[in-house]
Amino acid sequence: MRRILLFLYSLRAFLLFVFLEFVAIWLIVSNHSRQGAVFLASSGQVTGTLLRTKSNFLEYFYLGSINEALSEKNARLLKKLEYTMPLQDTVFFDLDSSFAHSFDFWSAKVINNSLHLNQNYITLNKGRNQGLRVGMGVFNEQGVIGRVNGISGNFSTVISLLHTDLLISSKIKRTDVFGSTNWDGINPQRAKLLYVPRHVEVEVGDTVVTSGFNATFPEGIPIGVITQVASGSETNYLDIFLAFTTDFSRISYVYLVENTMREELDSLQRQQNIQTDDR
Repeated sequence: MRRILLFLYSLRAFLLFVFLEFVAIWLIVSNHSRQGAVFLASSGQVTGTLLRTKSNFLEYFYLGSINEALSEKNARLLKKLEYTMPLQDTVFFDLDSSFAHSFDFWSAKVINNSLHLNQNYITLNKGRNQGLRVGMGVFNEQGVIGRVNGISGNFSTVISLLHTDLLISSKIKRTDVFGSTNWDGINPQRAKLLYVPRHVEVEVGDTVVTSGFNATFPEGIPIGVITQVASGSETNYLDIFLAFTTDFSRISYVYLVENTMREELDSLQRQQNIQTDDR
């Protein structure tokens, strides 16, 4: 304590100078309106800069919860949009509401994701307790991601689009020609569009979207953009390659979609021995 007092005593002249400077500044600001306005403006700018820096620093730690809240809000908006959007048909009929497809939407966070295997899976932080079910379609703002194939109380696994056994019922948006998207296990950024006949006109740059021909995905969710078209040498189908619209290496939050009429539709198709994609 004595050393501190001796140190302060040695600086007595400097401390007195600083004190008198503050007193002088205070007198000037208090008795001259122009100088006072300039001082307040300057101090406000400094304070604002410090507060903004503090806010940006603290906001970084809340980004996770903010993103999750936005994801859940978007899922609710998607559900409302599905109920309010009219069907894009040429003719409209006043049918019973039971004939209309109805989809429910959820959101979830990706907690694990594989890319380097032939059969890749994604793990989500929600499960049966949050309303998720096996068979739900999974997508994000970029496009299709996969389908839920395993579920527990609070977690679920998704069979990724980067899985050689998964087929997604698809169509070329420009022409409405349909086929099936399947990953060949080679390049995680591209897949093949199968079963498009050789006589069909296909152009590089065409967009491929979900067809809506099954109970997993609604129509029109992006899948990829066609990058290469060639005549199949040994089949009656074209060799078509497409680049995924989804960057699977940067998936964070996803949406899940469920067709509320899925069980009825699947039951009818099983009775008629009708095979669908998304299997």
